[in-house]
Amino acid sequence: MKEGHLRIGELSRRVGVSPELLRAWEGRYGLLQPTRSAGGFRLYSEADEDRIKRMRAYQDQGLSAAEAARLALEPGTDQRPAPESPALDFGVFAETLESFDEPAAQAAFDRALQTLSLDALLRDLLLPYLHDLGERWEVGTVTVAQEHFASNVVRGRLLGLARGWGQGAGPLAVLACAPGEQHDLALIAFGLALRARGWRIAYLGPDTPVETLRETAQSLEPRVVVVSATASRNLSRLGNELVALGRDAPLALAGAGATPALAEAAGAALLSEDPVTEADRVATGLERP
Repeated sequence: MKEGHLRIGELSRRVGVSPELLRAWEGRYGLLQPTRSAGGFRLYSEADEDRIKRMRAYQDQGLSAAEAARLALEPGTDQRPAPESPALDFGVFAETLESFDEPAAQAAFDRALQTLSLDALLRDLLLPYLHDLGERWEVGTVTVAQEHFASNVVRGRLLGLARGWGQGAGPLAVLACAPGEQHDLALIAFGLALRARGWRIAYLGPDTPVETLRETAQSLEPRVVVVSATASRNLSRLGNELVALGRDAPLALAGAGATPALAEAAGAALLSEDPVTEADRVATGLERP
């Protein structure tokens, strides 16, 4: 296998595919074959870049994603078969959740728990599925009802896994969505991954006022406060409130709405990778700018 040197953000820029979709293709089809840096980050090679470009070319010809990925893997000698279990579970989730079959969806989740580690469950199955679901909702191939139903079933199971995540003697992280932000599934996944690394979690949930966050930080004295947003406006309008929050505890910004400029202005760390990778980073020592 060729040694990787590209972080996922740079690979995304080169090929014009979002990092979330790249991760979905990696987990679902085995299209990408990253190595790991000394710090644990996924690094991608030019061979990965070439396979993505071939896949997109096949899709432009009208092929399905699965068929395009299969053909993109054929040339060369560094190919590998797609992992069967996550791909199968992904399809089961899509079929059961989007047909409102809650018992079958719960059973599929149970099977995934039995066969996948927590990290794999989050990074390679649930988060790629939710991202794919959101993309299909945006183009109208799934309904609002299907998206809400699927998201709520997954959210319920994630919160079930989160029971007791505030117990123990490890360092404490306070997690919250920015004011006006309702999407919290990635933040819950981050909390679960951080909990698996020995941390305690105080989770404040969606649409949390900054003043509430400050009061909580002053009271609990956490090792880090993570504020998440999918839209930049939910962070940019906070201005000096984030700066003040960062004086009470180490601050990190996460989610698609968190940008390098916003993090720098707030004096915060930026969590821009997937939740599992960022949980590793926080657990091993997060540096503030």
